[in-house]
Amino acid sequence: MRKIIATIMLLMAVVAVSAQDNIYSFKVKNDKGEEVSLEQYKGKLLLIVNTATRCGFTPQYKDLEEIYEKYNEQGFEILDFPCNQFGGQAPGTIAEIKEFCTANYHVTFTQFDKIEVNGENEIPLYTWLKANAENKNNIRWNFTKFLISTDGKVLKRFESGDKMSDVDAAVAQALKADK
Repeated sequence: MRKIIATIMLLMAVVAVSAQDNIYSFKVKNDKGEEVSLEQYKGKLLLIVNTATRCGFTPQYKDLEEIYEKYNEQGFEILDFPCNQFGGQAPGTIAEIKEFCTANYHVTFTQFDKIEVNGENEIPLYTWLKANAENKNNIRWNFTKFLISTDGKVLKRFESGDKMSDVDAAVAQALKADK
């Protein structure tokens, strides 16, 4: 009976979240555990990514930082959400994760609190991202990326193994289209 009720509640949440037009009404926890609104990113091109520090794709932090530095002054932001949901590959506290990323990859983009991207504990933002992307499947692994337009809509979803040069090109194209 509990599973049925939980399933119904999850479906109701998915329907409610899917009805939202953009990401700006979502609230997430920052790296200090405080709830913050994504409305502060209104008008910016965003790349939202679930990450891990002990993953085969962890070296993508270097590429992400390069893309961030290349386009940040043009109104581009990366929102990094560490996720320990895949093989326990984001262990430690958010402070430890931040320290690792800074020391090893010189990350300067915004990092948020750890989250889950699939299942009953996934945050509403990820429910919405998946529902509004062309590929609506569950997140398969860390370093799945969502490119978000300046009006808060999903432009493209990139899987972990997609080339970072394709991510870079999509960011450049989206920024050019906004001018």
